[in-house]
Amino acid sequence: MELEDLVSPEGVIAHLKVTSKKQALQELAQRAAALTGVSERTVFETLLERERLGSTGVGQGIAIPHGKLSQLTRLHGLFARLDTPVDFDSVDDQPVDLIFLLLAPESAGADHLKALARISRLLRNQAVVEKLRASDDPAALFAILTEPAATSAV
Repeated sequence: MELEDLVSPEGVIAHLKVTSKKQALQELAQRAAALTGVSERTVFETLLERERLGSTGVGQGIAIPHGKLSQLTRLHGLFARLDTPVDFDSVDDQPVDLIFLLLAPESAGADHLKALARISRLLRNQAVVEKLRASDDPAALFAILTEPAATSAV
């Protein structure tokens, strides 16, 4: 599974201005609704429900919120670079400035897990993370996320 199958250039946000985890999830739900056609409220409630099970803040300033929605027919991803890091209840208590949102159909099963693993591997690559933090151009961020060198290095 390649990241260009998950995220489109329209799904990359270079400057997300938020002050809290809840606001970040609301903004991402709004963007996801525009890309998927699923209501913003449904996306937001799905993300909140997942966060209640445990934070999706995976550490080192990175969060991978995710959820399954019956209305979807394929996986959708969004990437956001926050202007100011926010508390995300992360496993390492560090604030989050990079968020990769993943939405999957309820029937996705293994594909959902493969996509989460793929995103996680990419965002554990320190060189990729440094490039993402250094860029504030949506096209450049999309290129970094989908460049073959980054994906084959993991």
